[in-house]
Amino acid sequence: MGAADDDRRTDARHHESPVANLPVTLKLRTLPGNDEMCLLVIAYKCRDDYPLVIAANRDEFFDRPALPLGYWPDHEDILAGRDLRESGTWMGLHKSGRLAAVTNYREPERYRSDAPSRGRLVREFLNGRNTADQFLARLHTDGRRYNGFNLVVGRPQALCYYGNRGPEPRAIEPGIHGLSNHLMDTPWPKVERAREAMDAIIRQKRRPDPEALMTLLQDRFRPPDNDLPDTGIGLEGERLLATAFIQSPAYGTRCSSVLRVAADGSTLFMERTFDPQGRSQTRDFRLQIPL
Repeated sequence: MGAADDDRRTDARHHESPVANLPVTLKLRTLPGNDEMCLLVIAYKCRDDYPLVIAANRDEFFDRPALPLGYWPDHEDILAGRDLRESGTWMGLHKSGRLAAVTNYREPERYRSDAPSRGRLVREFLNGRNTADQFLARLHTDGRRYNGFNLVVGRPQALCYYGNRGPEPRAIEPGIHGLSNHLMDTPWPKVERAREAMDAIIRQKRRPDPEALMTLLQDRFRPPDNDLPDTGIGLEGERLLATAFIQSPAYGTRCSSVLRVAADGSTLFMERTFDPQGRSQTRDFRLQIPL
């Protein structure tokens, strides 16, 4: 049996749809625009000295306009990147200690172009006054209006999670958690590799190194085809999106983010942006937030 036969045999496991039959670049164009993160790994209350460490990647077409990490001129207490198409963001921090991040739930056959922006959910929580429980309880009542999402909101000592394709909102338990484009802790290969790498960093005696966290996010390991999920974009699409760090001429990892919060509230928020050639620029902000 030749290599082409192997590809056909493996591809049979991935269900066919109109999206799956498109060339991979057009296939990705049919997916919702990503004003969200695409990989998020959280070390929550794993260390007394650093109760929260987050590492995250945002994958998107390079021609979608966005601003890098910074304080927003119209909301000066918000520190976040900004999607210029929908005016939302994928991950952000408020000076009050409120934080939020969102990933999409990949289901191209259910995507609705008229659904509200999921990136605006992050902005709404950061700007709001409701607790995480209150915000997610309200969102749970009309979450089906949105395309699929996973939302993490709260404060460094009290995080909550809600995915509108899963059960009701819940508090996040201490531990190392991973999110990609399915429900929290779904064992996709890149999620499991990221959780393992985060665990190794957190177990070290020294403070979590932001460059080690950035290295975690640049993992280009591509798992075997039989380990890939089947989300309706065909085998070629699954292969492209299987790595933690995605690089292709039109679509890829646009930015990697690290958020590290110490027990005294001293906080580092770092972002590294990438162009289609992989060239990068790094921004970091240090601030004190109440816990």
